[in-house]
Amino acid sequence: MPKSNVFWHHATVTRPRREGQNGHRAVNLWFTGLSGSGKSTIAHALEEELHNRGCRTIVLDGDNVRHGLCADLGFSEEDRRENIRRIGEMVKLFLNAGVMALTAFISPFREDRERVRRLLGEGDFIEIHVRCSLDECERRDVKGLYRRARAGEIPNFTGISSPYEAPEAPEVVLETDRHSVEGCVEQVMVHLEGQGILQPVGGSRAAAV
Repeated sequence: MPKSNVFWHHATVTRPRREGQNGHRAVNLWFTGLSGSGKSTIAHALEEELHNRGCRTIVLDGDNVRHGLCADLGFSEEDRRENIRRIGEMVKLFLNAGVMALTAFISPFREDRERVRRLLGEGDFIEIHVRCSLDECERRDVKGLYRRARAGEIPNFTGISSPYEAPEAPEVVLETDRHSVEGCVEQVMVHLEGQGILQPVGGSRAAAV
């Protein structure tokens, strides 16, 4: 269908109205880091904390997305870029719905992450570098992926045969080979409260938006 025949429909229930009803801003918490660094573990633990605070949330996990939305993509550099592009567009829909989107993806290329930042807009994209040494990630290797990558069974594996470009100026850095999951969750919560995205416990919900 030609794009000239496609028109944007403006809803009457807007994002600010949804955020006002929720009592918090909708933002994207973008967890990036090596496989095994703890991205998904922390994202889900953080969602539990946010859910207990009454927040509207969703976690988008790299493996889960590749079972559906991005099932047709491989792990070439081109496919990785398309994978992140699709996720960015999906996150934008969740933010418009007033939902806090927690995204846990290796997302190895700096430019791809910056493209999502530009798409969502400054302030809506919070880059969280889940930093962990390669040695520690390999030691954990809960999925056996590093072992298979070292054996040449998995091509284009980030950190082994494909590069990982660490964030240059992330909003939050979580050192998961030094701190507990609970400590990392607390660090993110402090950031959200400090930025006025989430109202501290005991504060007025309306003041958060």
